[in-house]
Amino acid sequence: MQITTIGLDIAKNVFQVHGIDASEKVVVRKQLRRGQVMKFFEALAPCLVGLEACATAHYWARELTRLGHDVRMIPAKDVKAYVKRNKSDAADAEAICEAVRRPTMRFVQVKSAAQQGRLMQHRTRDLLLRQRTQTINSLRAHMAELGVVAAQGREGLKKLLAVITDGKDERLPVDARASLIVLAAQLQALQTMIGSIEKRIMTQHRASEEGKRVATIPGIGLLGASAITATITDPRTFRSGRDFAAWIGLVPRQDSTGGKQKLGPISKQGDRYLRRILVVGAHSVLRRAKQSPEKYPWLTRLLARRPFKVVAIALANKMARVAWVLLARGGTYRVPALAAA
Repeated sequence: MQITTIGLDIAKNVFQVHGIDASEKVVVRKQLRRGQVMKFFEALAPCLVGLEACATAHYWARELTRLGHDVRMIPAKDVKAYVKRNKSDAADAEAICEAVRRPTMRFVQVKSAAQQGRLMQHRTRDLLLRQRTQTINSLRAHMAELGVVAAQGREGLKKLLAVITDGKDERLPVDARASLIVLAAQLQALQTMIGSIEKRIMTQHRASEEGKRVATIPGIGLLGASAITATITDPRTFRSGRDFAAWIGLVPRQDSTGGKQKLGPISKQGDRYLRRILVVGAHSVLRRAKQSPEKYPWLTRLLARRPFKVVAIALANKMARVAWVLLARGGTYRVPALAAA
């Protein structure tokens, strides 16, 4: 019997296959080791393959597409509704096989290896920034235990580093100075690595026409534009900018029933990194709006009626919708006539 649809539950070493034919009869239900996966699919005629959009899913989607199969990735939360009773690899593969055939199912776009590489730069930079913050906090805390404190910010940190390198300063014991020198060296190494990644991101941004257009939106900037263009495979996957903002999680979460609409806080679904960049950029624009209210009349009126952070979320939502328009339809950001006047 020819297999028409396969649900593939991927893992690190053991994969579960659930395949059916055109009459929806189960044809194959078996486990595969990692080295057997490609051989199994090479022997099959092109068919529909469903995967959960989880770790390593994009790699397997690219490899199976190269073999001629129609590969579709499904959000894991959408597959959960089709799992029968207890969870197991076989039950997950069967649920994927059922979900991938639903006409109303939403699918995740497959990212290329180059696209994933650009996103890895952002994730690596984000990790190094957190490590730098941890190192600075540790250095400050250790020196405060010995009575050596400084103001916040770069200037205060420079003073603390000067104390560490000054061997004549007797406020630091020998053992403490040896440990703090290690932290200072780690901080310097982190700074160097962060700078190297940022230079690479900047070089790639300058070579991207889409990124340059998105960067014209106030509050997004270079890093935001690079992250957005690297994350979105095809902007036309979304029907509108509202769908894109909802995908990022910048819309209220609904809990409506009985004809009564109840809106809660934002859903926080989608890409957390992308959402954070937009919200931080919105905060920057709002601070400028407070300094020059005549240039931002819409934000000024909104700040008079709503809390600062609520307005920041609304602005981040608008920034996401504008970014989608520029990616899907072309053009650059134009300052509203009222704000320009």
